[in-house]
Order: sequence, then C-alpha cells, then structure tokens
Amino acid sequence: MKNKTIHESAVTMSMVMLPHQANPAGNVHGGEIMKMMDNAAYVVAHRHARANVVTVRVDEITFHEPIFVGNLVICHAYLTFVGRSSMQVSVVVEVEELFKEGSLKCALSGFFTMTAINAGGHPMPVPPLEATSDEEKALFEQGKIRYEMNKGKSKGCVVPSFRPKP
Repeated sequence: MKNKTIHESAVTMSMVMLPHQANPAGNVHGGEIMKMMDNAAYVVAHRHARANVVTVRVDEITFHEPIFVGNLVICHAYLTFVGRSSMQVSVVVEVEELFKEGSLKCALSGFFTMTAINAGGHPMPVPPLEATSDEEKALFEQGKIRYEMNKGKSKGCVVPSFRPKP
C-alpha cells in the first residue's frame, strides 16, 4: 500500500448557519456543528482509505466561541495519525461574521477517530500516513499518543439501573 500525505485527504467545508439550526435566542445548536465536524472527518478518512469509514470515537471537542444564525462556519479537517485501520482526524472550526471584516475566530476543535470497514463491516487496512514536515511529524506523534491512550477505552456500554422508564 502506497503512503499518502496529510494534504492528499485534507478538506475545508463551509456553511452559513440558518434559523432551523438554532435555538430561539439565535445560538446555533452544538450538535449541528458537531455533525458538520463529523462529516468533514468522514470525508478526510474516506479520501485517505478510499473505503467506507465509520466514526468510532470523538475526543476533546471544545467550544471556544458561540456561533449565531447568519455566521459562516468553516471546518478544516486533516489526518493527525493513522494506524492499521483507524485514522485520527483533527477538525478545527472557524466562525466568521459575514458583515464584519476581520471577524474570523476559532470556534471549536476536536478529534475524531474513524475506522475503515470492508463490505462485511469489519476493519480493513488503510495506507500509512506520510508526514512531510516537522510540524506534521509532531502532529503525528501527538496523535499516536492520543490513539494509544484511548485504545481499549471503548470496550462496551454500561446502562445504569436507575434509567427512566419509557
């Protein structure tokens, strides 16, 4: 399998936030932005693997700035680490007030772990990631540490006995 660079799969996606994506106060629901982030992570992982991919884990989503109706939301997504079948994607979300020049701010950031799956739904190998600069090598090492720390954390779901009755 041929190595691929970070730039071969990186993506930038943008969208203007509309009233149906917000609460009555005009703040865009966090879930709307997280969905956009997940879509960007999917595109990056799919481009790298050229196979179907699924979200396995979402880490460290941090909200830095509010987003309002009418704002332009820009998602930048790129690989930070690739294992045998898993890929870690960093997603940085910027927000811009379209009527205000120079208003671009970092609004959210997070990491998505995506896994390539075959037609049977089983993990499949993906191409190795080639880091081409010192910055990319540092991102890869940080991603590897995050990946190793999270490996094995998702081993089942515990349903509490006190959950509400339907």
